[in-house]
Amino acid sequence: MEQRRHETRRARKKWTTITMLLVAFWSSVSAQLRYSVLEEVPEGTVVGNIAKDLGLDKTTLKERGIRIVYGSTEPPFIVRQDDGVLYVEGKIDREEICERRKVCTIDLKTVLQNPLEIHHVVVEILDVNDHSPVFPQKENILEVSESALPGAKFQLQAARDADSGLLSVQQYKLSNNAHFRLDVKDRGEDRKTPSLVLEKPLDRESVKSHVLLLTALDGGKPPRSGNMTIIVNVSDVNDNPPVFSQESYTVSLKENSPVGTTVIQVNATDLDEGPNGEVEYSFGNDVDARSRESFSLNPLTGVIVVAGAIDFEENSRYEIDVQASDKGTATLNTEKSVLINIVDINDNEPEIEVTSFSHVLPEDSKPGTTVALISVKDADSGLNGKVMCYINNDLPFLLTPSLQNNMYSLVTKTVLDQEQKSQYNVLIIAKDAGEPSLHSEKNIKVDVSDVNDNVPEFSQNPYTFYVYENNAPGEKIVSVTARDKDDGSNAIISYQILRNTEVTNMPTSFINVNSEAGDIVALKSFDFETLKTFQFQVVASDSGSPSLSSNVTVNVFILDQNDNAPVILYPVSSNGSAEGVEEIPRNVNAGHLVTKVRAYDADIGYNGWLLFSLQEVTDHSLFGLDRYTGQIRTLRSFTETDEAEHKLVILVKDNGNVSLSATATVIVKLVEPKEAFAASDVKSAAKDDEDNNATFYLMITLGSVSVLFIISIIVLIAMQCSRSTDYTSKYLPETNYDGTLCHSIQYRSGDKRYMLVGPRMSIGSTIVPGSHANTLVLPDRRRTCEEVR
Repeated sequence: MEQRRHETRRARKKWTTITMLLVAFWSSVSAQLRYSVLEEVPEGTVVGNIAKDLGLDKTTLKERGIRIVYGSTEPPFIVRQDDGVLYVEGKIDREEICERRKVCTIDLKTVLQNPLEIHHVVVEILDVNDHSPVFPQKENILEVSESALPGAKFQLQAARDADSGLLSVQQYKLSNNAHFRLDVKDRGEDRKTPSLVLEKPLDRESVKSHVLLLTALDGGKPPRSGNMTIIVNVSDVNDNPPVFSQESYTVSLKENSPVGTTVIQVNATDLDEGPNGEVEYSFGNDVDARSRESFSLNPLTGVIVVAGAIDFEENSRYEIDVQASDKGTATLNTEKSVLINIVDINDNEPEIEVTSFSHVLPEDSKPGTTVALISVKDADSGLNGKVMCYINNDLPFLLTPSLQNNMYSLVTKTVLDQEQKSQYNVLIIAKDAGEPSLHSEKNIKVDVSDVNDNVPEFSQNPYTFYVYENNAPGEKIVSVTARDKDDGSNAIISYQILRNTEVTNMPTSFINVNSEAGDIVALKSFDFETLKTFQFQVVASDSGSPSLSSNVTVNVFILDQNDNAPVILYPVSSNGSAEGVEEIPRNVNAGHLVTKVRAYDADIGYNGWLLFSLQEVTDHSLFGLDRYTGQIRTLRSFTETDEAEHKLVILVKDNGNVSLSATATVIVKLVEPKEAFAASDVKSAAKDDEDNNATFYLMITLGSVSVLFIISIIVLIAMQCSRSTDYTSKYLPETNYDGTLCHSIQYRSGDKRYMLVGPRMSIGSTIVPGSHANTLVLPDRRRTCEEVR
């Protein structure tokens, strides 16, 4: 007993070990299960028990769980978690899933957790006979001639069944008839093509149409079917051609008849019946494209109508072949010619053609010069083609007929002038003799070319310019402009300065002109104090051949600028500095003239108008300075407490925009009357010498200024004489010296008087707006230089 118990334990231990090994092997290897299910089964239909087939109990399913993995879309199956049964969840349509494949399967993956196991499940969808065969058409009409021979085959369209395999179309049946049988050709892959085969000749006179029923059957049990009606129409044999009602057709048609106008109607008949007896009309093959564009033919009625433009001038006669054809299978046809004569009307305007034309005509052409040869024509015939031609009379041209018919010459009537009119528009009018008359016009342009017959003309003659001194060398100072009435190169003007090579140091030697623009530049800077005016001539020449030219006189007046500082004439010490010593008695009264500061400025006008002021003085209560004359006088009597020596610094400045100045120093010493009397003799002698020297320098200066002004006066007189403007000039040079030098030039122009002033001006003078800075307008009375203060 003990031994038997021991063996029983060993056997149990052995089976336990084998079971564990089998479980371990099962967990590491995935299994594949295969099920099948019919399509269209209701939801909840059981496909199979996955847990049972895998050997899993409910406890294991609860612990490990089970689920299905199926690509990106949801499968039509679901597995229950409690028992592992796979059942249908949605509708299954095999044709939708696999179309027409013979084997339709769905691959699923069953996943178990802890440990992870994946089992492949394949579900095959079985087909059911849920579709009937369907023909592409419910009715098929065949046309078969009665002359068709037995054995003729007519292929029919096959039926299609969405099911596959044996459930698709398996056979065709044809309804009973005496003339046709059914022939089915098997092409494989569920494709069978039916055909009708003629077994007995057809007779249209006995039966015109045969109606057959073709049935397609699938392999289902019971089978499904689909039907198609076949109508066989027997066509007649065509043995009679169409015949026209007339031997010939002729008609007349006016040109320009509107589209749609009926031209003629042809008629033909056919003895056959049906299509063989139905006639249709068409143009013959020999009808050209122009006739087809001009006319159209109704294929049913035989009416010919206008389809395009009918122009007698393009084609006066049309011969068109019309073909009558029946509608038989073997078409028979007959042709007949239709003659269409076109009647001319006056529908064409005369045409003007310029056969030879001189677009450019020189302005010096003589009267009678031929400009153009003109020909006219009219496509119409008879009076409709007779043309008269003429031009408008307000032009310097004539239209003369030539010996040749419908040819004219356009010639010049008078002498032309390009400067007055450089282009003419000649309107040529041609008119025919038709009723109503038609006319046409043509405009030609005649350009008159220029001849160099005009000299350049300056915009002014002479030119007068005012230029400030101290100009930059190379800078434009003035500009001249000339115009030439000619055209092209004849009007291209170049400028040059007329120079006298025999005379040196002429103003023309330091000026230059731009040959194209007429801008005149100075090659050096002007100095008013040296040169106040100059004159030169500019030559303007055109580029014609031969070249023409003209001259103009250019007068240039130099305007003063404040470029000279005042010069102290008195006091001047022995070493040349502006410093002097004056001794006066201590007992002089108020208003005593101590001395007078004298100064000179080479500029004129405001630039040379000098003013004096005390810049420095030891005692402002003792001395006073006249700002215009430079006189220094005592303001009060001297006292014992006044110092014996006083220093006065006098500032002399002009009235330029940027004022220039100079200073003079006067030392005033107070002496006793006796000493002053003794010193006066010595001082008077020295004063005489000093005055003599100052007078000498003053005479030289005034002489130079007078010479310059005399030259200016001569130039101005010459200018006034050369001008046509009515004005008189009078120059009043003055040299009254009262501390400053005074120059002035007065002249009259029209109802105004002008004056070029020196340093001192009249209080009543005013500057004219727009005039030069040195020009003043004076009241209509004469003033001397003494009045200008």
